[in-house]
Amino acid sequence: MTKSPDPLFSGSVVEFVASANEFCKYTERNGEIEGIELLKIYQRLLPFIYLKASLLPELEPVFGEGNEKFVREEDWNKIHDELKAKLGTADSYLEVFDERMHDSDTPVVASLAENIADIYQDLKDFLILYQTGTNEIMNDAVWECRMNFENYWGQKLLNSLRAIHRLIYSGEEIGLEPEKPGSEDEEKYRESWILSRRQKDYRKDGK
Repeated sequence: MTKSPDPLFSGSVVEFVASANEFCKYTERNGEIEGIELLKIYQRLLPFIYLKASLLPELEPVFGEGNEKFVREEDWNKIHDELKAKLGTADSYLEVFDERMHDSDTPVVASLAENIADIYQDLKDFLILYQTGTNEIMNDAVWECRMNFENYWGQKLLNSLRAIHRLIYSGEEIGLEPEKPGSEDEEKYRESWILSRRQKDYRKDGK
């Protein structure tokens, strides 16, 4: 009798692991890469990650308690702050696929750096658990990653990809800081400051 293949080592899981590893590697090394080049890397990686995440097997958790977490708050902050500084004014974008839209009469301002840091956190935790080589831990890592993809970071990935597409093909310069008031572009600076302020307010409301 032919033995059924182990879903933990199926092609879709192995390819997802490889793509998640590439994403985390480039995200951790973002300081070595020019802003536009980093966006082009994400442009190619994110669709593949989305596809492979959608093909992860549907498993049942083995352990009753939640999986161990490895990405600390300071790790998330480091990734977020580095990306935000690298993107500059290109970090903020208007978002329509956001739960906060239900309670808001104005467009929600989202952060590309925040989205990427959130995706990184889930994928990095998944990779560390999967690479333990313990079947039960690997099983629960795949189960949780699929669940989080469906309910959380899958939408963030798609939102980010739309913003990245616009940035790459609009020709907008990456890494610019808002100009100071008093210049001929004072109105542009004011609008940029308002977007940043709204973003902070929305974050406070979302806590």
